[in-house]
Amino acid sequence: MWFELIGPITDMESIATGSAIREIQRLRKHYGRENWKKRKGIGTVRFHDGTICRAELHWYEAHGVGRKEMKIKHLLE
Repeated sequence: MWFELIGPITDMESIATGSAIREIQRLRKHYGRENWKKRKGIGTVRFHDGTICRAELHWYEAHGVGRKEMKIKHLLE
């Protein structure tokens, strides 16, 4: 990641689950055959240059595996 998550993620919600996820085959191949969800939420991030801002984050999540492939979709401030 080219950013660091600082603090908790708020306003979390599921965008897609199971076969509704476009990348489900790749996720299962890399991380295991789990019950995958694509999630989004708002978090505070710090970039390598020291800039801190809030952003909308998207990631994949599965029980026992945790959050994978987190990315920033929009900067909010």
